[in-house]
Amino acid sequence: MQIEVEVFTVNKRFPLTISRGTTAKTTNVWVRMVDDGIEGWGEASPFNADSHPQSTEMIKVALQQISDSLKAFNPLQRSSVELVLNKAGIPSSAKAALDMAMHDWLGKKVGLPLWQTWGLEPNSIVPTSVTIGINSPEGARIRVRDWLGFTDVRVLKVKLGSPDGIAADQKMIMAVREEAPTPELYVDANGGWSLADAELMCTWLADLGVKYVEQPLSRGQENNLRELKKRSPLPIFVDESCFTSGDIPKLASCVDGINIKLMKSGGLTEAMRMIHTARSHGLQVMLGCYSDSTLANTAAIQLAPLADYIDLDSHLNLIDDPFTGALLQEGKVLPNNLPGLGVERRASST
Repeated sequence: MQIEVEVFTVNKRFPLTISRGTTAKTTNVWVRMVDDGIEGWGEASPFNADSHPQSTEMIKVALQQISDSLKAFNPLQRSSVELVLNKAGIPSSAKAALDMAMHDWLGKKVGLPLWQTWGLEPNSIVPTSVTIGINSPEGARIRVRDWLGFTDVRVLKVKLGSPDGIAADQKMIMAVREEAPTPELYVDANGGWSLADAELMCTWLADLGVKYVEQPLSRGQENNLRELKKRSPLPIFVDESCFTSGDIPKLASCVDGINIKLMKSGGLTEAMRMIHTARSHGLQVMLGCYSDSTLANTAAIQLAPLADYIDLDSHLNLIDDPFTGALLQEGKVLPNNLPGLGVERRASST
């Protein structure tokens, strides 16, 4: 199989601020895998979830360097390819793009959408959350109105962990709730709280009707999660603390659920493993994203019937997404019936 690599830049409609900084645009990597006259597509997006950030340049170079080693394989040999990629130690985002492309190729080969090859039912998919980044109370109100103005919002995920402290967090989320009294609220602190602040906030947020708190403590403080879980009235999910299925057993007694992102896991193959591993430990599952376009989020949504929560909104916040695929209907991101991932190039991007 032949691998072609191309970078593309996408700009956010609303810049997103979390506890680690603000993002207004990203440059992602588009992978095209060609074999037997069929082209499978995948996407890699840069992210910084721990002390080893994955940059666009790092991803692109890794894909270019590994492409020769993959010429001897075909897209049906996912297990063999996975061994090669693991041995080469390429970034998880690069692995994700290649794994996506192999799955897309397979679906196109058999003429079926990927969700159908797995025997899944899209009618069980829950609504996606859309994200309100860290902001002033008035800025948060404006962002809520922005989202409500062009999407059918059913769920809001509010980013907390403000550098100004939990008092600022409380003022902001109160403004969100006043502006949007109906949507469900989720909270993601992106590791921005201390244990003491997390304990206080979990109790306070429960009284506000928030459904869960994600990554209250920073990666590396997993031992404190066990104490927090004992005292928190809200379910605790982890994101930055959980990359692959190998991370789950040691987290199982400390949390209630995990956030699976294709860029962290290394693709759909490992994401499926993570889902089954999480379930075997009695954990809930969320599907999330970074600054992914419609391509990667349409890939992730193929797994959505297996998830309790969906946070696949990054493509909804793009003004120049080069792809079409997943559909937004009644607050839900849904796969289509096209073969493979069901992703096509937007007419204006050709």
